[in-house]
Amino acid sequence: MDVLVLIDKLDDLVHGASTFPMTDKVMIDRDEIYDLLDQMRATIPEEIKQARWIVKERQEMLQEAKEEAERILSEAREEAQRLASEQEVVKRAQRQAEEIVREAEAREREIRLGAEDYADEVLKTLEINLDKFLAAVQRGRERLQVGQQAERD
Repeated sequence: MDVLVLIDKLDDLVHGASTFPMTDKVMIDRDEIYDLLDQMRATIPEEIKQARWIVKERQEMLQEAKEEAERILSEAREEAQRLASEQEVVKRAQRQAEEIVREAEAREREIRLGAEDYADEVLKTLEINLDKFLAAVQRGRERLQVGQQAERD
């Protein structure tokens, strides 16, 4: 039985009791009072036990909720760290790619300038050789003309 119900019964017993004339004192059946007190003694420990069980359950639920919140927070931190790490890897890869492109462009320029220098040298040598060849052709023609002149004379 509920303690509050027993307290209400005790209250009704006191209010319904006979009063002594000219006083506030009441006459209550001792057995009824002892019976209600025994019921209260039996009920109160059970209600206290239930209250303790409810408090314990509440504390366990709070602990579980706290642990779950900590787990979620930890996972969120790990995920944030993983994402930050991935972003750092991506940034590092981008920097390396940019460096490779710069090096490739510099190497390409160096090779192109080298090829242009080489082509210029080859053309210069060819020009010199052509000048020599042209000079030899002109000398040969002049000899032929001198020889033809001499035969005509």
